[in-house]
Amino acid sequence: MPLHPLPPLFHRLDREHFEGQLAGLHQPELRIRWSDGRMTRTAGLYRRGPGLSEIVLSRPLLVPLPLEATLSTLCHEMIHAWVDRVLRVREAHGPNFRASMQRINRAQQQFEVSLRHRYPLPAVVAGWIAVCPSCGRTASYRRRRQGLACRPCCEAHNGGRWDQRFALSFVRAPEASSG
Repeated sequence: MPLHPLPPLFHRLDREHFEGQLAGLHQPELRIRWSDGRMTRTAGLYRRGPGLSEIVLSRPLLVPLPLEATLSTLCHEMIHAWVDRVLRVREAHGPNFRASMQRINRAQQQFEVSLRHRYPLPAVVAGWIAVCPSCGRTASYRRRRQGLACRPCCEAHNGGRWDQRFALSFVRAPEASSG
C-alpha cells in the first residue's frame, strides 16, 4: 500500500468529526507525521509536552495495511488530542474518549475506531543474545543494554541485589550477523 499523506486525511476527519477544532489549535500547534520507522509495537500515539503537541502514526505497521487502518488509527489519536486540547481533560480511554469514539463510529461506515488495534505486528529479530557468566542462561534483546545482570543468580546468591559477578555479556545473534 502507498504511504498516504496525512494532512489531507487529518483535515477531512477534523471537519467531519471534530468541527475543525483540531486544525485551529495553536501554542503549540498540533503536528501530524509518520514515524521514522522505529515505531513497530504501536500503531499510533498522541503526545503533548512543553511546546509539543503531535500525533505520530507507525509507518511499519500501517503502510502495508488498507487505508481504513490508517484512518482508524489517525481518528483514534485525534480523539485523544481533542479530549486533551479542546475539552482539557486528562484521560486515556475514559468516558469522553469512549463517547467520541461511539459518536464517530455511528456517523460513518468507512472505518471503525476502537480502543485497541489488532493489526499484525512485524516479526522482531533479536540482534543480541545476553549470556550470564555464572549459570549460562541466555535472553534475546533487540539492542545491547548496559548494566544488566542475571536476575535468578542475583536472587539466589546476592539477596536480589545487582552484582557484577552476574553482569550479562552480549554476543551478536546468529540471524543478525548473517545479514
